[in-house]
Amino acid sequence: MTTPAQPTPAQPGETGFAPTDLTDGRQHGDWQTRYPRAAWVSIWCEGAYLSLITAAALGCMAAVWLKIPQTRWHLDEEMTGTFTRYIFAWLAGTLGGALFAMKWLYHTVGHTTWHADRRPWRYLTPHISGGLAFAMFAIVRSVVLLDPRLTKTTAGATAIGFLVGFFSDNAVAKLADVAKKIFGGSEYHT
Repeated sequence: MTTPAQPTPAQPGETGFAPTDLTDGRQHGDWQTRYPRAAWVSIWCEGAYLSLITAAALGCMAAVWLKIPQTRWHLDEEMTGTFTRYIFAWLAGTLGGALFAMKWLYHTVGHTTWHADRRPWRYLTPHISGGLAFAMFAIVRSVVLLDPRLTKTTAGATAIGFLVGFFSDNAVAKLADVAKKIFGGSEYHT
């Protein structure tokens, strides 16, 4: 068995995330996997889980768009509008987080940087992203950081939710910066 080629390091000007060298450091004709069967089982389970979360988010969005839960719960028009916007923010955040985790899954597999220790991150990212999107939508609604018309539509809620969900790591870091400016720093670190 030959020693697998190592991925090529990022070239100057590359971010390392989407390098210009699409060979992943492989020689021409090097087609065999670098991962053992047990790793592939885990990789496929992660991919299936993230695909299921994506499909569930889209399915729930369709059900809400068709007003199935609103009708079952006998919500009036005002409650239906509020419910729809907030749940779309949550579901779009979940969708964005799932797609982001999928993107990282295939990048780490292709660049042979996948490892089992990152599994909790990939499993939890969609849920954290959904919750964050819901909270950010509520914050935007309450302090009107953006054009207030944006928060009055389902499309606006979906857009905010997806962007916060997809960039949840960045959103958490920025919220931490804002909180530090508002509440001051702390010596306690987790």
